[in-house]
Amino acid sequence: MTTMTVREMNQVTILTTQRLWLRPLKLTDLHTMHRIWTEAGVRKYLWDDEIISAETARAAIQASIQAFEQQGFGLWGIIHKHTAALIGFCGVRLYADTLENELLYGLSEGYWGRGLTTEAARVVVDYLFTQQLTERVIALASPANAGSCRVAEGAGMRFEREIVHNGELLHYYAIEKTGG
Repeated sequence: MTTMTVREMNQVTILTTQRLWLRPLKLTDLHTMHRIWTEAGVRKYLWDDEIISAETARAAIQASIQAFEQQGFGLWGIIHKHTAALIGFCGVRLYADTLENELLYGLSEGYWGRGLTTEAARVVVDYLFTQQLTERVIALASPANAGSCRVAEGAGMRFEREIVHNGELLHYYAIEKTGG
């Protein structure tokens, strides 16, 4: 079971689970995130298999910083407690097609298969709902990316439908806040 601890340090929201710390991405993460985002398995689904430039990575981090300032959420860096290494990211951005909050996640390939991304996704969704930042979160995943589909389901999301986005068939998952 994933538990969440939220710490506000200098107005920076840090989420904690049993094995992870999540803190907002910052520009000093650029080198590591660019390396992770250009790993073959990560970029295949996250960046449509494009090897992105460092400038594209910088723009993604800057957009996240701005989102945290304006909305209180964006992309968190995933830090492995045992190694203190930045190993990936998890967070939310606005999905332009439906104007819903889309859960995004990615983990360095060396950490796959351990349930870490699911742990991060759960704590992010829990945070968004407990802080009343949104009522609904979606995730999009290629049916061929079984790991990503498992993460969405592990975060409590349910498959709603298939959509075509940029010519690609995707599974559309969603979770809604329940209760008060």
